[in-house]
Amino acid sequence: MRHLYQIQAQATINPLPSIDPNIIAVKLIGVCADHANIRHVALVFNHFITAPNIFVYNALLKALAQNNDWQHTIYYFNRQLGSPNAPAPDEYTFTSVLKACAGLAQVTEGEKVHCFVAKYGCEGNLFVRNSLTDMYFKVGNFGIARKLFDEMGVRDVVSWNTLVSGYCLSGQVDKARWVFDGMAEKTLFSWSTMITAYAKFGELGEARRLFDEMPERNVVSWNAMIAGYAHNEKYAEAIGLFRQMQQYGLAPNDVTLVSVLSACAHLGALDLGKWIDKFIRQRGMELGLFLGNALADMYAKCGSIAEAKLVFGKMHQRDVISWSIIITGLAMNGHADEAFGCFNKMIEHEVKPNDITFMGLLTACTHVGLVDKGLEYFDMMDKIYGIFPKVEHYGCVVDLLSRAGRLVEAEDLINSMPVKPNVIVWGALLGGCRIYKDTERGERVVQHILELDSDHSGSYVYLANVYTSMGRLDDAANCRLRMRDKGVTKTPGCSWIEVDNIVHEFFMGDLSHPQLDKIYWMIRELRRKMKLAGYKPKTDLVLHTIDEEEKEDALSVHSEKLAIAFGLISTSPGTTIRIVKNLRVCNDCHDATKIISKIVEREIIVRDRSRFHHFNNGKCSCNDYW
Repeated sequence: MRHLYQIQAQATINPLPSIDPNIIAVKLIGVCADHANIRHVALVFNHFITAPNIFVYNALLKALAQNNDWQHTIYYFNRQLGSPNAPAPDEYTFTSVLKACAGLAQVTEGEKVHCFVAKYGCEGNLFVRNSLTDMYFKVGNFGIARKLFDEMGVRDVVSWNTLVSGYCLSGQVDKARWVFDGMAEKTLFSWSTMITAYAKFGELGEARRLFDEMPERNVVSWNAMIAGYAHNEKYAEAIGLFRQMQQYGLAPNDVTLVSVLSACAHLGALDLGKWIDKFIRQRGMELGLFLGNALADMYAKCGSIAEAKLVFGKMHQRDVISWSIIITGLAMNGHADEAFGCFNKMIEHEVKPNDITFMGLLTACTHVGLVDKGLEYFDMMDKIYGIFPKVEHYGCVVDLLSRAGRLVEAEDLINSMPVKPNVIVWGALLGGCRIYKDTERGERVVQHILELDSDHSGSYVYLANVYTSMGRLDDAANCRLRMRDKGVTKTPGCSWIEVDNIVHEFFMGDLSHPQLDKIYWMIRELRRKMKLAGYKPKTDLVLHTIDEEEKEDALSVHSEKLAIAFGLISTSPGTTIRIVKNLRVCNDCHDATKIISKIVEREIIVRDRSRFHHFNNGKCSCNDYW
């Protein structure tokens, strides 16, 4: 761009009479568009040239449209129509403007442009016809789109691709496949469109079959399948396919990296995430909004909040999602005051918060027990920012009140909710009943939960524990029998740990790992050392009617303990161990991990389904409040 500015300066100071300035303007706009420098595109159009011809107008509209600046595309088109000295639009004008209408999904604006297409006699042009068909599909007028396609006298591969894409967009994947199978010529776009559609609707098997059948692939094809895996929570598969893509020697682009960073964030694959960060810097890739947000989110969800803040600081452009990522990351890691400070800075920068921002703030309050502060933010949502609280926000406030022992207020809030409370909201109150041993309220809450979800395993487990603690052993046994008869099973605990760029998965009592013997040897060593350090297993957490020693054995093979043991045998002394777990860390594992961190002199970071726990030297960052 620096060289372009120099050339433009020369052309301005020393214009060549023999060269039409419109030609130079078209070239300048084209280079700016390739560099996504839309601001300079507008400057060239508005100040470099006084009488733009149709080629300059078309170059401007194409530059804006290809960089997804839909609003300005339509603005300059209307300006062209309203200017008496401006040239009449042609087919190239309309293809760019129709793309903008499709991008904005503005049906009225699209219909208006269609009228101008007819007025200027461009309706029969193949490229314009394809653009019209695409636009009508994207604004939801499927009938008109199909009519336009059927009335086409001549069709090319783009026409057929538009029909396939339109059917996929409308959810008619079977019709899209029928058209796809009958196409005489299939492009990479055709294949990628079908793969994306199957993945979007969860049919990953069919998507992968098509992907494997492709005669050739480009980066868009790989992106479609990787994003499909990530979108369907098949994060390990997304990362595995990304590695295959690298083996094929194909360089990923920012779209690839956003999907892979999402997978890294969910699995806690920090090493791969760091590699991507390094790759971005080495390639000189611009840390745009989507890539920057994905990278910051990965660091935050892997427990590296300092690195997340560094990425946030480097971003030239930030939106409400960028700020919400940092606020939520600080909240998840127990830095409530910093989260509140970040929110204040966000307001100073005149960025309006959204519902995700307030989820982060309420989470921060929940993790440190700031009830009044949380209620203040909850009231602020509607009264100041006009954000109607969702059921998730109510659940967060109920959790906040319940953890603080304010169970009456929590139940009153649920009963006054304008939206129907779900299992998660009632479950938050049940958690408070469990902590404060309010069995009467707990039994009432369980009835509400089972009305919503008769297979809710947590409710049966809670009742069985309550009945056992009260000596009502027959009722506890009946509760377990009901679970068995209804086929209700607890969600299995699962933990992930990344070692040498490979994510390893463990379930409770897992016997499938190749290093099984070494892992269980480490478990036995830890048990011996922990008992010497004063650890007492919480055997009351085990519901099965087995003896105490068997209960201790069951506790010792919880998924996070197996992952920790694997981390200890697989990494050098002093290395931080990072675990991701799908459920809330149980009391026994929490106590055990505190002691293990002191015994092995390592920091152990565990991300459960609600927050981060940073264990170090026998203490946890949550201060045992989680």
